[in-house]
Amino acid sequence: MTDAELRNLLIDCLRLWEVEGRVTVRDTDVAIETPGGVFTVARADVDLRPVRWFYSTPEREAAGRPPRAAPSIVALLSALRNAMGGEGGDWLRVGSG
Repeated sequence: MTDAELRNLLIDCLRLWEVEGRVTVRDTDVAIETPGGVFTVARADVDLRPVRWFYSTPEREAAGRPPRAAPSIVALLSALRNAMGGEGGDWLRVGSG
């Protein structure tokens, strides 16, 4: 995933989650500026696999805690949505009813 693709994905997610924000690609990470603070996303080094991403929240930064690891893009997006208080969207139900 390129930086541009990650940026576009995060912009789409913010819209879906109904979170106001701006996504900026920086030298070492991607910053997501929201009214709740700045969230960051960085790629993990290849030698750290299965960890693929690191993210930080304003609360982690304020507490002086290091970024948290995420093993996949799905885990990363879920963690960010929860940390931002984003909407979950509609759930699809399949069944006879």
